[in-house]
Amino acid sequence: MLASVSSTISDWFETNGDALITAGLILVAAFVLNLIVRRSIRLAVDRLVKASESRRERLEGEDDASGLPEDAVRRRHEEEVRRERTEQRTRTVGSLLRYVATIAIYTVAILMALAQLGVSVGPLLASAGIAGVALGFGAQSLVKDFISGTFMLLEDQFGVGDVVDLGEASGTVERVTLRVTTVRGVDGTVWYVPNGEIVRVGNKSQRWGRIVLDIEVAYDTDIDRASEVIKRVADEFWKERTPGATVLEQPELWGVENVGPNAVVLRLAVKTRPGEQWVAGRALRARLKAAFDEAGIAAPLPLQTMWPPSGAGTAGSPETGAPT
Repeated sequence: MLASVSSTISDWFETNGDALITAGLILVAAFVLNLIVRRSIRLAVDRLVKASESRRERLEGEDDASGLPEDAVRRRHEEEVRRERTEQRTRTVGSLLRYVATIAIYTVAILMALAQLGVSVGPLLASAGIAGVALGFGAQSLVKDFISGTFMLLEDQFGVGDVVDLGEASGTVERVTLRVTTVRGVDGTVWYVPNGEIVRVGNKSQRWGRIVLDIEVAYDTDIDRASEVIKRVADEFWKERTPGATVLEQPELWGVENVGPNAVVLRLAVKTRPGEQWVAGRALRARLKAAFDEAGIAAPLPLQTMWPPSGAGTAGSPETGAPT
């Protein structure tokens, strides 16, 4: 029995040896082609990104204090932001193209290898079509992931490098495919979110960002004086154009946001380059603290009211008199 099986296998290999070699060469060629295509896509993306970065760096290197009107400075900032957004989108599309190219190349290579081994590809493709329909009903979530991923990329909802809020997962986008989006949280956690499960996207770094500071001062503080100090510090920070915390427009002091029993809240809004609002906010808070100390503007102190226990001070107290 074993001898018969061994003889059959030996005869099959002898008859189909050339086909096996051809099929193997096809798979090896597919592997090499995949490496070349992925490498070519990566080089093209890197070249486009570097060209955009060099142009953006030249714009950033120009001095804003050279007499340009404010409108021209704002337009230049907007161009910088658009170029940065183009870089992010280019990286995202490049990642997707590498992903799709790998699937397409290996799929074609496997079909060609099977054809060389005598497997009829036509009926196999027909069966695959029927199986695909059945699989579509059984794997609707997978189809939903692919469709959602396609629309998110076409609509440019987010890209690699964006800071997003996807519901339970939030952080920086590290990788985008048609099926899943990879997000790294601020604590280092990597979230793998199926695209079909993303019902809303909050992009915190698209085109521009804004930091809104609610600044509390003591209730008896001169509001006009505190507002003058806040506006002066914010305007100085805007004109400095600190790297990594660039303010795009003149900061806006929106005025008194709230009046509480212990403090008055003044709201300051600062428009920044995308993704730089958090660094700008931390720097502004530190500068405002130093400016308040120098100007003698006090922070609000919490007030605490203590009530005596029920009935306390009623017997023998000076206020109520001693019982006779």
